[in-house]
Amino acid sequence: MENSAKKTFLIGEACVGKGDEIAHVEVIIGDKDGPVGKAFSEAFANPKMGHTPLLAVIRPNLPAKPWTLIVPKVTIKNLDQANIVFGPVQAAVAKAVADAVEDGIIPIEKIDDWVIIASVFVSPKAKDIRKLYNYNYSATKLAIRRALMNYPSIDKLMYDKDRAVHPHIGFRIANRLWRPPYLQIALDIPNINKTLEIVKQLPKSDRIILEAGTPLIKRYGAQVIRQIRSVASDAFIVADLKTLDVSKVEVDIAYEETADGVIASGLADSDSLNKFIYEARRLGIYAFVDMMYVNDPVAKLETLDELPDVVILHRAIDVETKEDLRWGWIREIKEKFKGHKILIAVAGGIVPEKVPEALAMGADILIVGRYITQSRDVERSTREFLFQLATQVPKEPGDIDLFRVHSEDL
Repeated sequence: MENSAKKTFLIGEACVGKGDEIAHVEVIIGDKDGPVGKAFSEAFANPKMGHTPLLAVIRPNLPAKPWTLIVPKVTIKNLDQANIVFGPVQAAVAKAVADAVEDGIIPIEKIDDWVIIASVFVSPKAKDIRKLYNYNYSATKLAIRRALMNYPSIDKLMYDKDRAVHPHIGFRIANRLWRPPYLQIALDIPNINKTLEIVKQLPKSDRIILEAGTPLIKRYGAQVIRQIRSVASDAFIVADLKTLDVSKVEVDIAYEETADGVIASGLADSDSLNKFIYEARRLGIYAFVDMMYVNDPVAKLETLDELPDVVILHRAIDVETKEDLRWGWIREIKEKFKGHKILIAVAGGIVPEKVPEALAMGADILIVGRYITQSRDVERSTREFLFQLATQVPKEPGDIDLFRVHSEDL
């Protein structure tokens, strides 16, 4: 990292604490004669009203080294807020920098070569001075440590990106299917009140996908997706539009109603499916293609510019007694498109006893309707499937929901 041609440029972030005194600190560390030093000088020489940068000092006349410039994120509007920043926060950041040097986090030989810019969040509602000091000290030191470690690693980022919960959103973003198998519950009953009651009875599980079924959408319109969301805010919700034409329009409709995925019919023309998949990818939602009545799903997939996120191998209700070809198609699709991220869902006639067979054959998503939605005990019927799914993944039982602010390892 250190040579005459390349200047140090390190970035770190940490969030510590809770309540109005929560501390969120971001740091940039680098050489005085590099881009960080230039930004340091420009910020110092050009203060902005309400965001005046200040040097980190442990006490007046005792600055920290490396020289550290604190930049408030939130506009300072009065003297009380200024006293908090130019007091406990300033001292906390400075002490953290000094301790980082003493602890060997910052190499002592770099204290006169590097500078630090620390962007700090201080809520206007913050009152508790001791908490403000403690939280900002911890967040600054952690941010510096992470900067020197180039945290996070790509492995950690890929592992946590679909599991993590941002504490200030208020709900869990469940728009990625990263940990199959899943149970997709088809809400096909064309009665919104009954549907909402069914959803309320479902057990909490990261393995459940909710499907706004075609009959339900035909009767009430796509706004039923938002109504389902009102009682299941964290759920992954799929809109079964069975799109055949005007693909972009229908994807946009589902997206605007908060759907995480949308289903097109595999009978649609390949150009239409290409537009469907493109639009879903553009908006960041999942493209499902239902192969019901498609004679050769593999051949259909080969005609597409891009593969959908999920392929549904669907045995229609009206032909459930006929020969079941789905298991062979699963093997063929996974072999043909090896290396591609594609999930296989199976629908039609799925009961708990068939779960082990379906998973053994490679199914990632089991779509179930009447067995659950017409059950006298919706929760019990759902748990029958969840239990079967859990037994097939013994190393990862239960749900994962990482709601972490200050419990990180690093």
